[in-house]
Amino acid sequence: MPESPLALVTGASRGIGAAVARALAPTHRVLLGGRDVDALAEQAVESPGAEPWQVDLSDLDGVRAAVTGIDRLDVLVHSAGTAELGTIESAAPSAWRANFEVNVIAVAELTRLLLPALRAAHGHVVVINSGQGLAARAGWGPYAASKHAVRAFADALRAEEPGIRVTSVYPGRTDTDMQQTIVVGQGKDYTPGDYLRPDSVAAAVLSAVTASPDAHLTDISVRPRPH
Repeated sequence: MPESPLALVTGASRGIGAAVARALAPTHRVLLGGRDVDALAEQAVESPGAEPWQVDLSDLDGVRAAVTGIDRLDVLVHSAGTAELGTIESAAPSAWRANFEVNVIAVAELTRLLLPALRAAHGHVVVINSGQGLAARAGWGPYAASKHAVRAFADALRAEEPGIRVTSVYPGRTDTDMQQTIVVGQGKDYTPGDYLRPDSVAAAVLSAVTASPDAHLTDISVRPRPH
């Protein structure tokens, strides 16, 4: 019996990443990428066939060591991310640097290291972007700039690697711990029902990954439906 395809999902300990891992688990062996080993172990229990892949994506030496032995990869989902906000006037260089280190450089380096494995499988790279990667809003500059940059990364990868499908997913504001932290930090009330569910974003990812071989879903925007 042939082995199930292999998927690696970063940021899989919670939020969108965890939802994507659950969506892929029925048809894929899933590596659950993240830093929190206990949270990853909990997710592995919920997703039969999944296993923790503990790594700090900001530790590039650790990333290089972690990918050793992955010689064939069918799906790579970049869901890990950070959101350091601020106006152009107020944002310190550290905010810009933090966003680009996690949201762009880590994505580019992990993909680069796994290119031989992705090529071997004619695989699929999915980048979880943001609505801010399409249009920046006031106060979101450092984060939005990183998301515009990773959009360009995905476009360049698609042009350079015709044997690999590359999809950018642009979720609207989604009910995650990160979203709650942002909203509460802005002094606003947080109502989960006002936002997309992570499972809805995962369904969009699954539609791209399971598209027929002749189809290439390059860009998917998902927005909360108005009440």
